[in-house]
Formats: sequence, C-alpha cells, structure tokens
Amino acid sequence: MDTKIAFGLALKKVRKAKGLTQEDFGDVSSRTYLSTLERGMKSITLEKLNDLAQVLGVHPLSLLLLTYTNCDSEVSINGLINKIEIEIEGLR
Repeated sequence: MDTKIAFGLALKKVRKAKGLTQEDFGDVSSRTYLSTLERGMKSITLEKLNDLAQVLGVHPLSLLLLTYTNCDSEVSINGLINKIEIEIEGLR
C-alpha cells in the first residue's frame, strides 16, 4: 500500500477512535487539509505530524507505526517495534 494512503488510514482511525472531528483540528490545520491527508492525497511534514499528534493525544510514532503496519499486513506492531529497537541499538 502507498505510504500516503496508509498514513491517511492511520490518521482517520486514530481520529475516530478519539472521537474527534476534522473540525477539532482547527487550531493546527484546516478541515480541507486534514481531509486530503486522510484520503492519501498529500504527504505530511514532521512539524504537522507533531501538531496533529498533539491534538490526537498520541505520540507521533504511534501514527507512523500504524502507517507502516497498514503498508504491510504481515508486519505486526510488536515486530516493527522490535526491529526498530535493534536498529537503534546498533547505531549507538
């Protein structure tokens, strides 16, 4: 799955799980921009990822983990976390 589409699905899933509407992001984003993200029509910047995650009350990496598990249905969240942990430890 394309990462823009996978991110859009993750964003929409978390937004709905938190009981938020697109209008609830008015302080950090327009409803139109949020809609284009959720439909996979635009890519997000790190700054906007942080802003949206704050409104959602989640860590930005949570959105990214959901995104990349959407990209590959055979990858579990725990498996991805373990892989990242190993990679980061190898960089220290």
